[in-house]
Amino acid sequence: MATFVFRAIDLAGSTARGEVDADSKQAVTDQLKQRGLIVLDIDAKKGSKELNFEFLQRVKARDVTIMTRQLSTMISSGMTILRALHVLEEQTESKPLKEALTGVRKDLEAGQPLSDALERHPKVFSPLYVAMVRSGETGGVLESALLRTADQLEKDESLRRQVRAAMVYPAVVVSFAFVVLIALVAFIVPVFAGVFKDFGGELPKLTQFTVGLSKIVTGQWYLLIAGFVGSAVGFFQWKKSSWGRPQWDAFRLRIPMKIGDVVQKVSLARWSRTFSSLLHAGVPIIQAIEITGKTAGNTVVERAMTDVIASVKRGGTIGEPLKMIPVFPAMVTHMISVGEETGALDEMLSKVADFYEDEVSTAVKALTSILEPVMIVFVGGIVGFIVISMYLPMFKVYDEIK
Repeated sequence: MATFVFRAIDLAGSTARGEVDADSKQAVTDQLKQRGLIVLDIDAKKGSKELNFEFLQRVKARDVTIMTRQLSTMISSGMTILRALHVLEEQTESKPLKEALTGVRKDLEAGQPLSDALERHPKVFSPLYVAMVRSGETGGVLESALLRTADQLEKDESLRRQVRAAMVYPAVVVSFAFVVLIALVAFIVPVFAGVFKDFGGELPKLTQFTVGLSKIVTGQWYLLIAGFVGSAVGFFQWKKSSWGRPQWDAFRLRIPMKIGDVVQKVSLARWSRTFSSLLHAGVPIIQAIEITGKTAGNTVVERAMTDVIASVKRGGTIGEPLKMIPVFPAMVTHMISVGEETGALDEMLSKVADFYEDEVSTAVKALTSILEPVMIVFVGGIVGFIVISMYLPMFKVYDEIK
C-alpha cells in the first residue's frame, strides 16, 4: 500500500487536495468518485529522506489502550467518530499511532466502516481489536465495545508486566556473571598464565581450557562477537519461522523450575479472557475461536483451536476436544462444559481468566524465590571454576615438591 497525492474538484467546482492510502491509482480514483469528486491529477507521494527505523516506532499497548478509552468517551458524549479521530490525532504523542489514526480517518472519509479502516493497520490494531469493534458497530453499541476492548488490552498488558518483572532479576544476574567472567578471563587469567610458563611441564586440562579461552577473548574477541551475534540472529529467525515457532512454544511449556508452569498459566489466562470478551461482544463463535487461537501467544493453543472449530462445525462441544490437549487442565475443560450446558460460557471463561491471572501472580512470586538461590549458585560456580582452574597447577607443583 502506498500514499498518493491527489487534486480534484467537487460538483460545485471547488478544488480539493489531499492524500489517500491505496494499493493503486485506480483505487484512489474509485475512492474519490465515492466522495463525489472529479479527479484532475494523482501522483505517488515521494518518500522522506529522513532515516526511518521501523523497529523503534512500535506502538505501545498502553498508548492504544488510552486512545481506545478516550475514543469511547468522546463517542458516548455525542461526538462524531471523525471529529473524535481528529482530536486523538492532535493529542497523541506516539508518531506511529498518529499515522495509523490519520489513515483510519482518511478511510472513514472515503466511506469505509471503522472496523474495515482499523483492519488496514494490523501492526497497531490486532484481529481481536477489529473483531470487537466490528461487533460493536453491528450491534450499535460501539462505545461499550471499545470499553471492553480497552479492559482486555489492560489485562493482557498486566500479564506481560508480571512476566517481565519476574525476568528482570535473572537477566541482571546473568549479565553481571557474564561481565565478571569476561573480566577474570581477560585480565586475571593472563597473569597466572605468565607464572605457569616458569613452572614447566604440562598444565591440567581444566587450566589449559581456561588459558585457551583467555587467549580467544584477548586475541580473537571479534570471533566471539560474530558467533554471539550470529547465534542470536539464527535463534530469533528460527523462533519466528513456521517450523521453529511450534518447537519453541512446546519447549517453553516444558521448562523446569516452574517456568513452564508460568508460561502455561499465562497462555490460559490470555486465551480464556480473549474468548470471553469476544463472546460477550457478540462475535460469531467460529470467528471468536479463530481469533482466540491467533492471539493466545502459543502455537500449541492455536493448533488446539483447529480441533475445536471442527467439533463446533459438526455440532459438537468446545470442551470435548480440549480434554485431549495436555495444556488445558481438567478444571478448565469441565468449567467450559458447564458454561456450554448453562448458556453462560462467556461468564465461565471470565472466571477461568480471573483464576489464572491470580495464579500467574502467585507463580511469578514463587519463581522469583526459586531463581534467587539458583542465580547465586550460578555466579559462584563461574567464579569457582576460574579460581580452581588457576590453582590446580600450584597444587601440582606443591605435590611434586613434597
